[in-house]
Amino acid sequence: MNKKEFKLEVEELLKQEVDNLTFEEKIEYIKKILLDYEIEISSERVLENKGKKWEDYELEIILNSAPSKENILKYAKLFKRGYGSIEQIYRWAYTPFKNMTDERKNDSFILQIKRIAKKIGLRG
Repeated sequence: MNKKEFKLEVEELLKQEVDNLTFEEKIEYIKKILLDYEIEISSERVLENKGKKWEDYELEIILNSAPSKENILKYAKLFKRGYGSIEQIYRWAYTPFKNMTDERKNDSFILQIKRIAKKIGLRG
């Protein structure tokens, strides 16, 4: 199938009624489907930086944005890392120290995340 044929088939599909959704609701539903699909297949992307040390500025960029699926996917692509690694950065930034095991409290990566989170004013 070429691009033109693919586009026509997608457009035909998008014209279908979906549970009486309004046009705007249908567009949001389509965006959610595409986002979820891209997250699902994100392991197929090349993860050049997987396992490499994070720079402070990278963590600061991530933590200055809301922890939404869209942002997590955007930063996974930008930094060539896994979706789950970005998701984990948000989790550690917002998890209070009192809820962590002693091992986690001394983890250098978690301490780095906490330092950056504190620097930019996040609570956790």
